[in-house]
Amino acid sequence: QVQLVESGGGLVQAGGSLRLSCAASGRTFGLYHMGWFRQAPGKEREFVAVISWSGGNTYYADSVKGRFTISRDNAKSTAYLQMNSLKPEDTAVYYCAADRALGGVSNLANLYDYWGQGVQVTVSS
Repeated sequence: QVQLVESGGGLVQAGGSLRLSCAASGRTFGLYHMGWFRQAPGKEREFVAVISWSGGNTYYADSVKGRFTISRDNAKSTAYLQMNSLKPEDTAVYYCAADRALGGVSNLANLYDYWGQGVQVTVSS
């Protein structure tokens, strides 16, 4: 069992930055690929970014490529999402998720085994 807790959300003006953190319980953090997803009001949950268990492989949604950076610190059992040049359309609840690394990284939410409770990010224009 892995428990995930997100933090770092808030209100920021367009063009600003935020860094989200996802702290995981347990000693098996390094066995999981870690992903970030988001859900805006009235929309489906969408993939944002993923990082492999080793940190050696990352993959981003086209909408955030070049602006967001995913990283992890396995010693601290924490994943991060650095968000720069934020836009109003980035406003959403952001969720981190853990995928047991039985295969390659994925952008499919149904392949993830554990989810955090979500954190609100609001970008004002």
